[in-house]
Amino acid sequence: MKSNKLHAYVTPLLIGYNPRPLANTFETTMPTIPACPQCTLENTYPDGANYVCADCGFEWPMTETTETDVDTVLVVKDANGTALQDGDSVVLIKDLKVKGSSITLKQGTKVKSIRLVGGDHGVDCKMDAGNFMLKAEFLKKV
Repeated sequence: MKSNKLHAYVTPLLIGYNPRPLANTFETTMPTIPACPQCTLENTYPDGANYVCADCGFEWPMTETTETDVDTVLVVKDANGTALQDGDSVVLIKDLKVKGSSITLKQGTKVKSIRLVGGDHGVDCKMDAGNFMLKAEFLKKV
């Protein structure tokens, strides 16, 4: 009989008990996806690094490119501080040992038609011994 009294006191407390109100439970903010720049409709979705328009099929990058990104010019300078350009002819200023090979590139070797690349070794070139990536600090413009 004691259990019935206890049950009578506990049950009314649990019926209708709601620790959180329902009004603010589902409030979330949606990320803003821009409208399509080609057809100006808002039926777009993200797909990898691009946004895609479901209506016209147009794709555009999520990050806008600025003029400084497009106009970035690669400046590589030789041992004397002279700026190098694609197609220049250069001369090696010291002997260079090629890693992983017994080949040594000799001082005074002329390299024609270089190509500038990004990274640690800024010059890509073809020589009689093969294709090499060289650091510009070992080159002098002719």
